[in-house]
Amino acid sequence: MPDTYEWEFPLPRTHTGMLQGNGTLGLMIWGKGSVLRLTLGRADLWDHRGGLPWTEKQSYANIRDCLERRDETRLRQLFEDTQRPEGVPRRPSVIPVGRLELDFGRGAELTTGSLDTADGTVTVRLRRGRRQHSVRLLLDMAACLACVTVPPGLPVPDVKRLPAWKWVGDELKAISFQPPQRYTTSAGAGWFQMLPDDPGVCVEHRWRGRSLLIGVSRGDSKAAARAAVAAVLDDGWPGSVAKFGRRISRWWKAYWRNAAQLDLPDANLGFLYDYGMYKFVGLTQPEGVAATLQGPWIEEYQMPPWSSDYHFNINVQMCYWPAYHGNRLEHLRPLFDMIQGWIPVLRHNARVFLGIDDGLMLPHAVDDRCTCMGGFWTGSVDHGCTAWVAQMMYRYYRYTADLQFLREIAFPFMQGAMRVYEEMLEQDGDNLALPVSVSPEYRGAGMDAWGRNASFQLACIHRLCEDLVEAASALEESPRPVWSRILTHLPKACLRGPEGSEEIALWEDTPLEESHRHHSHLAAIAPFDVLDLDDADTSGLVERSLRRWLAEGPGLWSGWCVPWASMIQTRVGSADAAVLWLEIWRRVFTNVGHGTLHNIDFPGVSLMGGRSM
Repeated sequence: MPDTYEWEFPLPRTHTGMLQGNGTLGLMIWGKGSVLRLTLGRADLWDHRGGLPWTEKQSYANIRDCLERRDETRLRQLFEDTQRPEGVPRRPSVIPVGRLELDFGRGAELTTGSLDTADGTVTVRLRRGRRQHSVRLLLDMAACLACVTVPPGLPVPDVKRLPAWKWVGDELKAISFQPPQRYTTSAGAGWFQMLPDDPGVCVEHRWRGRSLLIGVSRGDSKAAARAAVAAVLDDGWPGSVAKFGRRISRWWKAYWRNAAQLDLPDANLGFLYDYGMYKFVGLTQPEGVAATLQGPWIEEYQMPPWSSDYHFNINVQMCYWPAYHGNRLEHLRPLFDMIQGWIPVLRHNARVFLGIDDGLMLPHAVDDRCTCMGGFWTGSVDHGCTAWVAQMMYRYYRYTADLQFLREIAFPFMQGAMRVYEEMLEQDGDNLALPVSVSPEYRGAGMDAWGRNASFQLACIHRLCEDLVEAASALEESPRPVWSRILTHLPKACLRGPEGSEEIALWEDTPLEESHRHHSHLAAIAPFDVLDLDDADTSGLVERSLRRWLAEGPGLWSGWCVPWASMIQTRVGSADAAVLWLEIWRRVFTNVGHGTLHNIDFPGVSLMGGRSM
């Protein structure tokens, strides 16, 4: 059940902040002493320049030839970025916005904060003298409008504007950005940041009595952006905090009414679920932007890591897992609608990669226009990116029983994804084989980062084939004969070891050799569930494979892969281990503000992020 949770100030860094988000606009609420800091971000603030379009030279035949001949020089040349003019970034990126600082003056001190997940209200408490004051923060779920209400008896704070230029100005200037333009009017104050080739962003704040209204809008010019933000502030404000709060509360009540609710005896697990489902809204709101790596929570002090792009080798999928079991399936539609708009690009990719006109290929890292981020050759070969999205679409159909979506969107996408695999597979005696394949990010982009029959890709193919056969039946269509042939003659995983003692390998002749953050070779266990665990031989195979996985241990695991480890343990019935991994994740991979971490919060548990003990 939704509940109210507490934070302790000081919250010393941006990513320790309490979060509010509506899928497009995000706030990170943090600070110490008398200064409350509000970091503002927008998930859609893309600088679309740069990137590497997929051309004929990056074909499967060329990549395979380079790999088999071990011609690293030519392989790198296939992905060289040689046409980029000076002042243009190497790849597209989401751009940081900035922050507002509210200084409540000498003698004031931030003490605690609370989040009511039932209605999204954040309350920050300050001590001033002997009195305690509560500042309330609300975020509209339908517009980029936030409100900070200061109670009577507490002086109205000074508001300081800090565009992200303060921290990343040198980097932005190097790629042809101009400094932001500040402005002050009788109504309020703000700044406008123009982008070289994309609509700019405008932040404006105004006082309405004891409420500070904050709007963030975009426009092709300063005048257009200021007009847009004025419209948000004028039209979006209902005239009082009470009316504003009731409107937001109604939205949240509708959300929780349909969301799956868990009654857990463990308070820590309850918090992880409730706060996770709360953050899921801020990341994926159905009227917002499809979830990027960071969604709307973009830090102001640096350019976002990995450009806050779309990583389809697991990250996007993990962002959306709560939609299914959390019963918030409509949150998937912005993602599916965006990908549907990319179909011409995906067809082009398959055409230049394999020479086919009916395939679909999704690269592993792209912006919101499906522009490839750069020359990571393994990301081009990793067709599991496309197959995994196809699995998401079919799963959406299974949960909604939306036959129209299956017929018009999911089934054609699934077929297009499979056509690429069909062309990559080869006859291997009586069986089929995938001669060139990768396991996501294993060995990076090295010349040895590939092999025959990567277990991850085999699991993707079987999941997709099984789903295609079921989908064809639901649509009363005849399945393609090749799907049955694949299911019969392609192994579900690549095995290694003497008969009766086999383990799941990364690919042929390559066992799991090290701790690794991608558990992808185990994807046939979870999340794709293509192995029959009730079969005695399969059960033994899984047990031996997990023993090696545990023997290598979590030394190089990053934060996001620990919940995946819990999922694997859940799948094989190890409930205590599944719960323990979630507790380890909470303790080690979240910070003092419950913010999730890629690297460890303290040494001694993992080497990810530092080797000091």
